[in-house]
Amino acid sequence: MITYTEEKIFTKSQVEDLFLSVNWLSGKYPDRLMKALLNSSTVITAWDGDLLVGLARVLDDKAMMAYINYVLVRPSYQGQRIATNMLNIIKEKYKDYLYIEVMLEDKGKFPFYEKNGFKEMCDGTGALIRNLDIK
Repeated sequence: MITYTEEKIFTKSQVEDLFLSVNWLSGKYPDRLMKALLNSSTVITAWDGDLLVGLARVLDDKAMMAYINYVLVRPSYQGQRIATNMLNIIKEKYKDYLYIEVMLEDKGKFPFYEKNGFKEMCDGTGALIRNLDIK
């Protein structure tokens, strides 16, 4: 059973291992990565027991804009809705913000975000949820 938390209870080696499992360059800089995560507005982590299997990072301005910096899931756990569950936690947490935005390094990932309620931005490099019904 996968569990999710916003508590920043991960270790440097757990984060390094997760990032390297998806071949992200930032995993080669565990000290900087750990500092960045600990200073992020929100970090959602997904756990299979003691194994860190997913992570999503959000930066926000505390009022209007939440920016999803990345969502990643260990390859052997992909396809289990872990990324979708982390996005749902983010969307609920930031439902009172005007915008929840994600920038896409790979446009091929857009269908995943579209399936999760995001709309393509004009140049196709990002996706956005507009919560315009809020007061």
